[in-house]
Amino acid sequence: MLAVAVLAAGKGTRMKSALPKVLQPLAGATLVERVLGSCHLLAPDRQLMVVGHQAERVEQTLSRVKGLEFVLQEPQNGTGHAVQQLLEPLADFKGELLVLNGDVPLLRPETLEKLLTTHRKGGAAVTLLSARLADPSGYGRVFADWTGQVNAIVEHRDCDAEQRRNDLTNAGIYCFDWPKLAAVLPKLSTDNDQGELYLTDTIALLRPAMHLEVIDPNEVAGINDRQQLAHCEGVLQERLRRHWMTEGVSFIDPASCTLSEDTRFGRDVLVEPQCHFRGATTVGDGCRIGPGCLIEDSHLGAEVEVIHSVLRDSSVAPGCVIGPFAQLRAGTHLEEGCRIGNFVEVKNSRLGEGCKANHLSYLGDADLGAEVNVGAGTITANFDGVHKHRTVIGGGSKTGANSVLVAPITLGEGVTVGAGSTLTKDVPAGALALGRARQLVKENWSAPAPRQEQGVAG
Repeated sequence: MLAVAVLAAGKGTRMKSALPKVLQPLAGATLVERVLGSCHLLAPDRQLMVVGHQAERVEQTLSRVKGLEFVLQEPQNGTGHAVQQLLEPLADFKGELLVLNGDVPLLRPETLEKLLTTHRKGGAAVTLLSARLADPSGYGRVFADWTGQVNAIVEHRDCDAEQRRNDLTNAGIYCFDWPKLAAVLPKLSTDNDQGELYLTDTIALLRPAMHLEVIDPNEVAGINDRQQLAHCEGVLQERLRRHWMTEGVSFIDPASCTLSEDTRFGRDVLVEPQCHFRGATTVGDGCRIGPGCLIEDSHLGAEVEVIHSVLRDSSVAPGCVIGPFAQLRAGTHLEEGCRIGNFVEVKNSRLGEGCKANHLSYLGDADLGAEVNVGAGTITANFDGVHKHRTVIGGGSKTGANSVLVAPITLGEGVTVGAGSTLTKDVPAGALALGRARQLVKENWSAPAPRQEQGVAG
């Protein structure tokens, strides 16, 4: 049997944030969610999370994770103290315990699978991940022989000058034989520079102790401040872009684009510079995105083109063209072949097949039939100051420039709205609707002469 424990009780003071460190976002997910996700190949029998700082907030964020058990560490007195809190909930557990840190989000599932396999095959009491770093400052040093057996782990601040020359570092990821670990946890001492209970001190009490060196040190990079967070974001973004390029996506300038873990692309997609994909976004085959787009939680069908635009919570059918400088807001649905042009905003609206809104318009809470042509500057006035109302425009209708449709209002099929009209009443199918003041022209008109200001005697 396998239990996984994630240590997530720390304050993360160097982040200088009101948000707990383990809840900091990284490519669309929190650090601790990424740590939990790295365990999915292992199918653990139990998952536990040790919480402390802002425990309620962490528990609330992770409440949707099925079967996750929360264990409170109060006060927080080191990693050894954190794992001691598991003695009661795991009192009858007889399998292995995998200990992870909530701020190490780049671990590959395959690495943890290899760690568990190595541990079981070697019959070790503990097997830990190690990494060689160009700059090991701040990391505990692993001292091992040529067979991989660990003699000791010494924290950086407790190392002497000679020990600090060792570049083999402790990644803080462990696989323990739980009954053996439980037997030595009460023996931990605070006799060290920080006066804390170190989990690393159990290594000297457990035999045999082995280590597995990771090939890519980035996998075990921890996050303690904003610079390290940015570094991990860069590593993760590079992974995501490389993956999708191998799947048939072209990035003109990969480094200028960012993705979320839940972004999905079809083949032969072209992504221009400065495009950003957030949330559960899908992009169909043959799309051209960018330059300069933000697409969040949206679905794009095949052969869609989006240029210099923002899309959120929207659905776009194949063959649509959007932009430049358009915005699709939540609840927007475009059927096939729609064109949304420059400075057009669409919100909570459904546009039928072949609709066009090419210039300077706002379509909010509207339902448009097929082949509607929206003239430049057309506005659906959907808000009366208290409630939102819908506008319905029948198929084949067209609105003139600078039209205002005051909702609730329905235009039948084939309606023509004269330019500059403000409509407040329903219009039947096939009608011409005008709602503007009669033009007044005064011929041979001269402007009044400027008024002469009288001087003030002084």
